[in-house]
Amino acid sequence: MTAVPRDVVILACAISAGIHGALVPEHLEESAGAGGGFIASTVLLAALAIWLTMRPDRAAVVSVVAVFAGLIVSYVLATTTGFPVLHPDVEAVDGLALFTKAIEAGGIVAAGLMLQAKGTLT
Repeated sequence: MTAVPRDVVILACAISAGIHGALVPEHLEESAGAGGGFIASTVLLAALAIWLTMRPDRAAVVSVVAVFAGLIVSYVLATTTGFPVLHPDVEAVDGLALFTKAIEAGGIVAAGLMLQAKGTLT
């Protein structure tokens, strides 16, 4: 198997981390909970990119899928009903957020390819 799916997952983590990190100040102005969520997302995504770069094992890939899925579900909640405690007000849908969710969804697909490949993950 080539390293392409792994590279796609690492890139998706890095892009999502960068976008979440850039949005921290704006979300901190809204509330400490929202800002804290964006800080946690940034740190988690950066750590996952490093983990996959250093040691791309099954646990890292499963963790990426869980984090990306959690971020996508969180966004759906934030734009439909609000996210309890962290972001109780309904957020408007915007292009940057949709782009970020598309990147994360692509990361899930690439991670799935990594998990299907035999003998490439320990």
